[in-house]
Order: sequence, then structure tokens, then C-alpha cells
Amino acid sequence: MSQRQVLQVFEQYQKARTQFVQTVAELATRPQNIETLQNAGVMSLLRPLLLDVVPTIQQTAALALGRLANYNDDLAEAVVKGDILPQLVYSLAEQNRFYKKAAAFVLRAVGKHSPQLAQAIVDCGALDTLVICLEDFDPGVKEAAAWALGYIARHNAELSQAVVDAGAVPLLVLCIQEPEIALKRIAASALSDISKHSPELAQTVVDAGAIAHLAQMILNPDAKLKRQVLSALSQIAKHSVDLAEMGVEAEIFPVVLTCLKDSDEYVKKNAATLIREIAKHTPELSQLIVNAGGVAAVIDCIGNCKGNVRLPGIMMLGYVAAHSENLAMAVIISKGVPQLSICLSEEREDHIKAAAAWALGQIGRHTPEHARAVAVTNVLPLLLSLYMETESSEDLQVKTKKALKNILQKCTYLPALEPLLHDAPPNILKHVVGQFSKVLPHDSKARRLFVTTGGLKKVQEIKAEPGSLLQEYINTINNCYPEEIVRILCKRRTEAEFCRCLLKAVLNLG
Repeated sequence: MSQRQVLQVFEQYQKARTQFVQTVAELATRPQNIETLQNAGVMSLLRPLLLDVVPTIQQTAALALGRLANYNDDLAEAVVKGDILPQLVYSLAEQNRFYKKAAAFVLRAVGKHSPQLAQAIVDCGALDTLVICLEDFDPGVKEAAAWALGYIARHNAELSQAVVDAGAVPLLVLCIQEPEIALKRIAASALSDISKHSPELAQTVVDAGAIAHLAQMILNPDAKLKRQVLSALSQIAKHSVDLAEMGVEAEIFPVVLTCLKDSDEYVKKNAATLIREIAKHTPELSQLIVNAGGVAAVIDCIGNCKGNVRLPGIMMLGYVAAHSENLAMAVIISKGVPQLSICLSEEREDHIKAAAAWALGQIGRHTPEHARAVAVTNVLPLLLSLYMETESSEDLQVKTKKALKNILQKCTYLPALEPLLHDAPPNILKHVVGQFSKVLPHDSKARRLFVTTGGLKKVQEIKAEPGSLLQEYINTINNCYPEEIVRILCKRRTEAEFCRCLLKAVLNLG
């Protein structure tokens, strides 16, 4: 054989390898092919190609492995068991930028599925190499490394601490200052994933100077970047008063309020979440948000969106109202109660209804004035029906019951309470009757109305245990009226007789 013929054999072998990895990488993009590829033993065939003498074959083999591992945890587990990770980590430090991106993609694809698989990546020494990649000249390599580190850190505090200990945080903060939008997004996302687990981890991110740079990007026109920036600031602020105050000191108000009007639903949701995480800590922080126009802005946002996007805003109003009478009144003045009532009636998901019920309870629990502001929206019968609905979740029933109790114990606006006399179960009825027993002895007009609307007659029909608190309330109400009226209401009569006797008795009322 001539030299050319000998070399041709090698060329054909190289072409076959190239065609194989390219085809597998292409097939791995379609979910319907994954099981067939797995059953054909594709993992063991790709592994040696990671060390191929041809760089493009190495890169394409890594890409194919990443796509397979990305699909499910079984395939990711196969990468770990196939002893592929040490090979990738070694090559990550030695190879060109194309291979680095592909290898980091594989690590990300494996690490995303579970804490155990992410721990396997840590155990093979990948973190130090990924952190080195954050200093690479190529933005794509930095992005791939930041993405992998974020996916490892998101699982739990231990893995997040491992990422911090590898020195990733200062370099991620540098990455959010780079001009490339994609790199900014991924670095902000990774900082968010690190911060979310504990105050200590969030403090590490703050100490690296992240807040000032994140705050500057709140008004960036790129919606996906804003999502990640707002998420990172939320994950920092949620842990403590000090961390929340650092966000405020970075002058995120009032600029963050503009994000509540953003066309992107996730930007709205993350902005409301950030405001909620700050508001929940102290009355002072809530007052600062009120002064900046934050309550009115959140209420507008809730009115302009649906579903889970509403949830953080609903909770934010509840947290603000819970702090004090004045802050609850600020929510009332900003027309927060009607909007929460709409959420309670419109939303289909029980957890959103439960949040709205909780928020209404926090507003109405302070004084009779607060309770009246809630009651006049006719929300009490709706809360009661949700509480009594057998299909309501346990959490929704608990929240509606608590909200009803909070509002009823302060409510002296009797027209809103009267419908509940007819439908409320004994555990709620006791609070309703209790309020009538407090108001009627001191209000002659209310006493007359209570007779003519049929409220007093309904009270006589209530079966209360002798000596119970409910019976005491009924006795107090009955003592407000001449015995003749109570006797009339207790006796069975024809409707005409009843009306004649009742009219006579009412005319005799002072």
C-alpha cells in the first residue's frame, strides 16, 4: 500500500468520528431520541472521544454529553458513574475556549439535577477550575463557568458555601460589571443563588460590593437582566433588617417602582418580591416604602396582572398593614382593600386566595375603623364561603377563618355583619353575635334596625349551649329589648299576626 492509501485510512477514521459526534450531538437535541441513544450505549462511546486528538471532536463530544446529561438525572448519573467528570475537569484547565464552554456546559447539566450530583462535581475538584474560568479572556467561557457555579450553589447552603470558599463571589461581582448582557445576567443569577440560603452567604455577596452594582442595573432595558438583578437583591434583603437596609441605602427607591409597570411579567413579580422582602422587616422600612409611593404602585401592579405575578404584591400589602394602625390605614387610603377583594374573588389558585385573605385580616384587625373599611367591600360573606367550601385547601380554610376572626373582633359596622347571622357556623357565629352584643346596648337606631331586618328573630333561632359564651351574647342582646318583643319573636305565629305584633312592639321602642 502506498503512503497515501495508509493515510487515507486515518482520514476516513477521523471523518467517521467527526460524523458520529456531530450526529449524536444533533440527535440529542430532540427528546424522542434520548432513550434510544441511551440504550445504544452512547455514553461509553462518547467518553474516549473527550480525549480525541482532534479538538473539534473533543468539543462536540462534550457538547453531546452535556445535552444528554441535561435531559434527565439518570443520564447525568451515568456521566458521574462513567468517570467522565475528572476527565472534563482536567481538560477544562488545559484546552481552548470552545472546549472550556462545552465542558462547563456538561458540569452545569449534571449539577442542576440534584444536590448529590452537584456534590459529585465538587468532589472531583471542578470548583477551582470553574473559578479560574471566570477570569478567562473570553466572555463565553466566563458565562459558562458562572452558569455552572450558580447551578451548583442553588441546591443548598453547603454547596453554596463550597462555591464561596473557592473564591467565586468577587469574580462574579466583576462579571456583572462586564459589558456583555448575557454574562451580566448569568453572574447576577449566580449571586442570587448563593445569597438565598443564609444571612452569612448573603453577607459574603454584600461584602464583595455586589449591591451597588446590582442597584445600578435596575433600570437596564434588558428584561432578562432586570429579572436576575431584582431576584439577587430580594435574596439578599430577605434575611435581616441590616441587609434590607443596605438595599435601601443603595437608593433602589423610587427607581424600583418603575419595574412594577414593566411589560415583562417576571420583572413585575421580582420587583414586588424585592419590595415585600424589605417591607416585612420593620415599620420604619415599610413607612419608607409608603413615603416613596410604594404601596400605591404595588396596588396598581396587582390590578394590572393575574395569577402568581400578583402574589408577592398581595403579601407585601399584608406585611405593611401588619406593622401598625397607621400603615394599615395607608393601605386603605391607597384603595388596597377593594383590590385585595377582587383578588379573593377572581383568582382560581387557593394559595393566592389564602394570601389575599391573610392580607385583609392584617388590615382589618387594628381598630373598628379599619375593620369597617374591609367590611364595606362586602368581603366578609366571601371569606365565609371560602372557609366553608369543602374543596378549599386546608391553608385557605385556616387563613380565611383567622381573617374573619381578626376583622369580626373589631367590626362594629352591623349591616356588614348581619348576613353572617344566617350562614356562619357556630365557631364564627360566636364572634358575629359578640359584636352585636357590644354595639346594640349603646345604639338605639341600630336596635330598631336589628328588629326590622329580621336580625333579632334570627338570634332567637340560634341554638346555643346553656352557660356558653354564645348564650351570654344572646342574653345581652335580648336584654336590650322589651320582653314582649323577644316573646313575639320566640313564638310561632302566622305571618300576618307576627307583623302586627312586631309593628306594635317596634313603635313602643325608645
